[in-house]
Amino acid sequence: MDKIDNIAKTAVEVLKEKYPASCSLDAGKDYELLISVRLSAQCTDARVNIVTKELFSVFPTLKSIADAEIEDIEKIIHPCGLFHTKARDIKACAEMLIEKFGGKVPTEMDDLLTLPGVGRKTANLIRGDIYGLPAIVTDTHCIRIANKLGLCDTKDPYKVEMALSKIIEPGEQSDFCHRIVHFGRDICTARSPKCGECPLSCVCRHAKENETAAKEKP
Repeated sequence: MDKIDNIAKTAVEVLKEKYPASCSLDAGKDYELLISVRLSAQCTDARVNIVTKELFSVFPTLKSIADAEIEDIEKIIHPCGLFHTKARDIKACAEMLIEKFGGKVPTEMDDLLTLPGVGRKTANLIRGDIYGLPAIVTDTHCIRIANKLGLCDTKDPYKVEMALSKIIEPGEQSDFCHRIVHFGRDICTARSPKCGECPLSCVCRHAKENETAAKEKP
């Protein structure tokens, strides 16, 4: 087995034992997840969940969101930041879902990417969580940890997606991405990773490089 394939297989199995394959965003409907992900840009999932609880209470249907005044959406989502742009995208997205897709979030990547504010990361989350399709969600945790482990050598989200899609089994991809987020918040944090507690240190390129550097010190 190729070295990178072995790292990927080990990561999948180890994280499967330790972390749930759950999304941190609360959403009961397909379009609610779409909107929640849009709100999560430069905002914590915890805050998004507080805001969407009110948003979906005030606007309980896709049509009510499409018919809402931009200013009314802005007032509710203000705590999430970038509220002017996000409110515009949310309303426009709701309108397009109704007019072009019959009120249903589409399945295909090309269709999802036509929706306002939707990029590949969001589209893959929808494809994985809503439709159970193979999907690599390249959020900051995924990109950072994939590089640390040695699964790829690029910070470009699309290139990371392509690299991981080749070495993570299709049926494991979506769940793996959720688990790696939990792992990134729990152990492999950006500012102070707990390498001594890491269950993946045995296959982690970063850990091995640090170990080698420590041995070479006089």
